[in-house]
Amino acid sequence: MSSVLTRLATPADAAAIAEIYNQGIADRIATFETKLRTAAEVAGWFGDRFPIVVTMVNDQIVAFAATFPYRARECYAGIAEFSIYVEREWRGRGIGRLTMLALIEAAARVGFWKLLSRVFVENTASRAMLASVGFREVGIYEKHARLDGRWRDVVIVERLIAENLAGG
Repeated sequence: MSSVLTRLATPADAAAIAEIYNQGIADRIATFETKLRTAAEVAGWFGDRFPIVVTMVNDQIVAFAATFPYRARECYAGIAEFSIYVEREWRGRGIGRLTMLALIEAAARVGFWKLLSRVFVENTASRAMLASVGFREVGIYEKHARLDGRWRDVVIVERLIAENLAGG
């Protein structure tokens, strides 16, 4: 890899993020979603508090990770759900780990104390990457949803952000 950079994403990155996300939808390895997303839909993800990061190689976006609201109740304001996707050609090269570390840092900066998500049980690459950056598996949702007519189980993962847990 020549020049690798992680940074906060901007709405101008929405088309590249949509392209990568749509690969994940098509590949059926990381999401229950089946409808491809447009750049305009992805642009709607950007808000004041929920960071999205991208990783660039030679000025091309090859991965993104995004945070989203967990629950509406005020007591959960410090928890964010996340998603991470890597462009097909860059999977298995450490880009996901780099992107996830950038997201954890960005989430810490805005005050989140926990990140969580769900991962298909058979997605061993994502599970291993998440474990390598401090996520723990806390359980399995059996038959969480159907994808292409088949029930799928997911592993629940979480990571506490220690610097935001002081006093608790």
